[in-house]
Amino acid sequence: MTFPSSAQKPQQQRIERVEGYLATPEQLEFKESLLQQLKMPAGFRISVFAKDLGNPRKLAVGGDGTVYVTRREQGDILALRDRNNDGRVDNIQTVASGHKYVNGITIRQNRLYFVTDRQLYAADIGKDGNLGKPQVLIDNLPDAGQHPNRTIAFGPDGMLYISVGSTCNACDETNDESATLLRAQPDGSKRTIYAQGLRNTIGFAWHPQTKELWGLDHGSDWRGNDQPPEELNRIVQGADYGWPFCWGDRRPDVYLSSDPQGKTKEEYCAKTQPPALTYTAHSAPLDFVFYTASQFPQQYRNDAFVTMRGSWNRKPPAGYKIVRIRYQNGKPAAFEDFITGFLNPQATAQFGRPVGLAVVPDGSLLFTDDTNGVIYRVSYAAPNK
Repeated sequence: MTFPSSAQKPQQQRIERVEGYLATPEQLEFKESLLQQLKMPAGFRISVFAKDLGNPRKLAVGGDGTVYVTRREQGDILALRDRNNDGRVDNIQTVASGHKYVNGITIRQNRLYFVTDRQLYAADIGKDGNLGKPQVLIDNLPDAGQHPNRTIAFGPDGMLYISVGSTCNACDETNDESATLLRAQPDGSKRTIYAQGLRNTIGFAWHPQTKELWGLDHGSDWRGNDQPPEELNRIVQGADYGWPFCWGDRRPDVYLSSDPQGKTKEEYCAKTQPPALTYTAHSAPLDFVFYTASQFPQQYRNDAFVTMRGSWNRKPPAGYKIVRIRYQNGKPAAFEDFITGFLNPQATAQFGRPVGLAVVPDGSLLFTDDTNGVIYRVSYAAPNK
């Protein structure tokens, strides 16, 4: 499909044409035998931590090892327990329900925080891992529009950070809090805009050594197979990362008809923040975690893992994998594949769309697949020499 678009430029009219594609690989029914198709570095092993969960999204791990997972479509939170420590869940409880669009989740000082499209909640965690009655901390986050999947995390400063995606693919938002990262006190008060121009930064985290905040932003759709790229940004207070008027390395979006108020796109983009690294367009990064445990080899310490849920607006499809971001001296150096094989070699079928990430007390890595209802466990044992 070809989509023409025009943008008014100073003293000229330029017509741009872009090829846009709908390409959704067939979803295969999950079978544990499919794990044999997955590829990862030597010594790593992948197994099923839990399955038949419907729509598992984001993860948080309690001090006793209980794994909490949000289910957006079911509107609830499950508590998962591996009581015999065999790497597989043997007890599942619903600990919160009736929360449509619940997505982001985190734990601080024995309280579990979770967020829907418009509300932020907190609930005390009991000695048995169950939750007390959730308390509403915020009930007026911006209308979600196209991106209802809010995420939350506490920073090194003890403040709560809330990702609020854009309401649209590419438009000049009317609510200043849309397409931002917000910051608030733990009780939800004193909410401010921490950074703006972020179309949909669902995955973000602080580097364990530098304490700098890093996040992966989704580029706009319908700009072609290879543009705009997904952006890895160092997110700093008060900065503007360019959306909707810019993408990539401060490149003006000529497919957007409107201009910033009082400026050309070129003038505006020159003052925005460029990405530190970019990644394949439409890959859809959905979570981001730094690895600080000791089970994996030393060279993985303080590197990041990212879930790439996978494209629908690219031909051939991209994503459907877990990637590693190598950091050197606290700065990102390169992306590399970590787990691949959910997408078949012909890119026509897939059996997994990774979403949430968490590191559990034994140092293994969990990630969710919200399409086939599986949570995977990745562990390491040194290969035989």
